[in-house]
Amino acid sequence: MQIRPEKPADEEFIRAVTTSAFLAAEHSDGNEASIVDGLRNAGALTISLVAANGGNIVGHVAFSPVMIDGILDGWFGLGPVSVDPNCQREGVGSALIEAGLTDLKRQGSKGCVVLGDPAYYRRFGFAVDPDLRLAGAPPEFFQRLSFDQQHHSGIVTYHPAFGGE
Repeated sequence: MQIRPEKPADEEFIRAVTTSAFLAAEHSDGNEASIVDGLRNAGALTISLVAANGGNIVGHVAFSPVMIDGILDGWFGLGPVSVDPNCQREGVGSALIEAGLTDLKRQGSKGCVVLGDPAYYRRFGFAVDPDLRLAGAPPEFFQRLSFDQQHHSGIVTYHPAFGGE
């Protein structure tokens, strides 16, 4: 498996793997592929990596800037992360997330947030922080990973491509 930045020719395959990955997810409203497209079209897809296996794209991860209290200050949101259902539980998602977090650190980012299962994201160093919040999200599922080891607090806002935020 190769992890690499997306290429323009990958867009259709990213859309397909993202759609199939979230098709049966109970927490999905089915717009994840549209989120990725919206971020790309707005120039807000800071990191977009694919996992390719034998020439086929089997996974994708997106990272985009987030604001804290209305200010863009070097923080990013992780997601969506998508893995072909036939390749899930094989480490594809983990490899994509780890590569993306490494890229964020290399770029001098201050941190990353994610809305998701704490048991899964804890392995990457994410933790719940009651001082960093996402409006409307259950606080136990909103987590942060600080790269600069400084305390950050406030309300996080994702890019408008996420809809309603």
